[in-house]
Amino acid sequence: MRIQYYIFVRLLYIIFPATILTACRTTPLPSVNLQEPGWTVREGQAIWKRNKAAPEIAGELLLATRADGRALVQFTKTPFPMIIAQSTTNRWQIEIPMQNRRFSGPGSPPKRLIWLYLPGLLAGSSPPKGWSWSMLPENGWRLENARSGEWLQGYFSAAQK
Repeated sequence: MRIQYYIFVRLLYIIFPATILTACRTTPLPSVNLQEPGWTVREGQAIWKRNKAAPEIAGELLLATRADGRALVQFTKTPFPMIIAQSTTNRWQIEIPMQNRRFSGPGSPPKRLIWLYLPGLLAGSSPPKGWSWSMLPENGWRLENARSGEWLQGYFSAAQK
């Protein structure tokens, strides 16, 4: 009986931490196929400034949304994708290919990952605390965090189905 208890406790020490570690890790969101029916795609230009000290980066912006709550935002400095952000109704993921980094999680994304808030803002949602949002003429918009100095400004050509 004592040996069985010892084996049980040892297994618990091995299995429990492994269970916790794998439960916290999220699997990548599936790739988006914009050729599937139901996607609304907007393309345009944007300028991004990461913080007060960072240079401005101009690039191409692609934003795709679906009625089921899925969204894709891609910021590209030709020929390199700089930001690839995806979200669903209950998960988010952001990739920074040039740094070989990917972050993901359940629920709402952190406020510092503002790219993931862009689809909602364009649909009329309020910006996260600390951020200001304004619409500009000719399909333009600006998103800014005065405290950090980060801002994103852009415009879209007409939406495509």
